[in-house]
Amino acid sequence: MNEVWKKPPITLQAYQAMVGKEIGVSSWHLIDQPRIDTYADVIEDHQFIHVDPERAKKETAFGSTIAHGFLTMSLMSIMSYEVMPVIAGTTMGVNYGFDKLRFISPVRSGKRVRGRFVLAEAKLRKPNELQSRTNVTVEIEGEDKPALVADWLGLIYFA
Repeated sequence: MNEVWKKPPITLQAYQAMVGKEIGVSSWHLIDQPRIDTYADVIEDHQFIHVDPERAKKETAFGSTIAHGFLTMSLMSIMSYEVMPVIAGTTMGVNYGFDKLRFISPVRSGKRVRGRFVLAEAKLRKPNELQSRTNVTVEIEGEDKPALVADWLGLIYFA
């Protein structure tokens, strides 16, 4: 069970008052070679830059294998569960997509990443449906440039 559902819920008004503020920063998440290999198997993308450490070391400027950009992006879900509040009365939340997603820097195997979340928008589309926009920066431990930046959209439904 995701830890998010164990958090005490906040009111919709309290959530909307967070617009424009940093909500939080997740813990660090390791992107090691076994995780990269598993992801490669799931999406059937076995390009050598991801799964062949020796070749990637010799033939790329990265010096090692790198995570798939979509692997890094997919970790945003667990990162968000760690920091985003639960709104009282929520029955379900769904991913609505992205208005912007940019992969800024590669994540080398063995690095850790974390998410920084800023609530940019939270508006009711219907009485029981809230659309949120969260600006997410996925940082790479020890590096100046982030792995990615995103404007992430979500829909939150109420009973």
